[in-house]
Amino acid sequence: MEFMVILALGTSGLDGLARYRGAIWLPAERTLRAVVSRVASIPWKLRDALTIKILTPEEQESMRTACKLAREVLDIAAAAIRPGITSDEIDAIVHEETVKRGSYPSPLNYREFPKSVCISVNEVICHGIPDQRKLEEGDIVNLDVSLYYKGFHADLNETYPVGEISEESKKLIRTTRQCLDAAIAICKPGTLFRDLGKAIEPVARAQGCSVVRNYTGHGIHNLFHTAPNIPHYAKNKAPGIMKAGMCFTIEPMINLGSSWEVEHWPDNWTAVTVDGKRSAQFEETLLITETGVEILTAGKPRDDLK
Repeated sequence: MEFMVILALGTSGLDGLARYRGAIWLPAERTLRAVVSRVASIPWKLRDALTIKILTPEEQESMRTACKLAREVLDIAAAAIRPGITSDEIDAIVHEETVKRGSYPSPLNYREFPKSVCISVNEVICHGIPDQRKLEEGDIVNLDVSLYYKGFHADLNETYPVGEISEESKKLIRTTRQCLDAAIAICKPGTLFRDLGKAIEPVARAQGCSVVRNYTGHGIHNLFHTAPNIPHYAKNKAPGIMKAGMCFTIEPMINLGSSWEVEHWPDNWTAVTVDGKRSAQFEETLLITETGVEILTAGKPRDDLK
C-alpha cells in the first residue's frame, strides 16, 4: 500500500463511479470486518515518522516473519482470482487468512479505509475498495496485501490476469514487473533513493508506458508508512542514501500510454487513470544488507511473467 504524495480527493457526487467501472458501491458492504480480540490492533499514533530507521538484527528478523506471512496471504488470495468472483469475496479471504495468522490487516481502518485489502481493477491505479462487482474475463486485478504482526508491518502487491487477457494487458503486467526488478537490481548500500526512478522510467517508456508520480514507495517496519519517500520516476529530488538495515518498499504503478495523471473517485480512496487506460503495479518489501538487498516478500516465479 503506497504513500500518497499529492492529495486530491473528491468528496461529493457519484458520477465518477459510473464513468469508470460502474462499481456497485453498497454502504452495507463497507462496514469493518471483525478482528478477534487476541489480534493486536495498530497504534496509528506512531505513523509518519520523518527519520530513516536502521533496524537491529532482532527487528530485521521480525520483518522477515511478518513479510513471510503477508506473502502467504497474498498467494492464497491470488489463487481465488477467477471470472465471477467479487472483490469483496477476495477481501473476505484476505481478512480471514490474515487473522488466522495472528495478524491485523494493516489497511483496515487506516485513515478510515473500510476493508482489509486494496483491490484495483483495470484502470484503477491503486487503493480500490473491495465491493460487489464481479471480476470479468479479460480484466486485470491488483491485490495489495499489508498486515501487522507482533509490532511490525509487511506490504506487497501483484497484478494478475483474470482468465485470458489481451496481449496489451500481458505486456503491461510484464513491463511493470520489469520496472520493479530494475529498481531492486541497484539496491545496495550507497545507492541514492532518487536513483530508483532513473532505473524504472526508461523500462516503462521503452514499452510505451508511463510512470505514476502521485504515489511513492516508503519506509516500513513498526510504522506502516515512514521515511524514506521513494518516487518511481526519473528526475526526482528524493533525499537519502541506502544503508544496511534500512527497510522500505518499491512499488511502481505503470500506465498504458503517455498519461501518468491521476483522478480520484468520491470514495476518497480510489485512484484511476484520467484516460481510462489500464494500470498495473507490483510491490516488494526490501531490506538493505551489508552486501546488497534481501527481498523479504519474495514469492515463487510466475509463468505469466517469463
